[in-house]
Amino acid sequence: MILGKNGFFVTPSDSLAVIAANLKCIPYFQQNGIKGYARSMPTAGAVDRVAKETGLPMYETPTGWKFFGNLMDAGKLSLCGEESFGTGSDHIREKDGIWAALAWLQILQEKKQSVENVVKEHWSKYGRNVFTRYDYENCDASGANLMMTFIESQMQAFVGQKFTANEKSFIVKYADNFAYTDPVDGSVSQKQGIRILFEDGSRTVFRLSGTGSLGATIRLYVDSFIDASDKQRLFQSSEELLKPLVLVALQISKLEHFTGRDAPTVIT
Repeated sequence: MILGKNGFFVTPSDSLAVIAANLKCIPYFQQNGIKGYARSMPTAGAVDRVAKETGLPMYETPTGWKFFGNLMDAGKLSLCGEESFGTGSDHIREKDGIWAALAWLQILQEKKQSVENVVKEHWSKYGRNVFTRYDYENCDASGANLMMTFIESQMQAFVGQKFTANEKSFIVKYADNFAYTDPVDGSVSQKQGIRILFEDGSRTVFRLSGTGSLGATIRLYVDSFIDASDKQRLFQSSEELLKPLVLVALQISKLEHFTGRDAPTVIT
């Protein structure tokens, strides 16, 4: 986790994207070059815009470091990260928090700026992916499974529909249950998370874990893109920016109806 002065919080997706955009500051990459980037599917797509600018490959994988490992072993990947703060490069086949902190220190030394200023400068160039994760822990497994089944059964009907919350409207562009074909060994991973994508580039993702006797955890990921030209909203608080989309996600999923939960256990 990267924190700047006065508690300025850097989301995992922003941290990955800032490192990706400043790899020239890091001696390892100066010496070894850059092969490509990867992020887990729930991670907001900030690094995608850096990859597009550089023209290097960008991989979106299921959650789990083994998918990054395959890409590293095949020489396809130099930098990767996931939404639970794990970050690493091909110097080692695992996440490496010490390396990530040192990478940030190298960038700060090169730029002679604060963490906050580095991040805001990045937003001003690439735009901002505003991201949050709501965890609903120890839910009744039966209700959680019913909710996921409901969303999946309705997701194609959502396409083209308009959902409104706090006077802001979102039109569903696409919906699926994420599947991944590994470009190295051809293995296929199905049902890795239900994605609802909206016409403005926003998205919500629903994932379920721990469906045993002790209860299930529902993870709701909310991600909205603010273009760099939108100076009025670019630096607003993430809570303010994402509130309408969070309400729409709860509306679509009927989470409270299926689980009886009216608030998350943890917000990241």
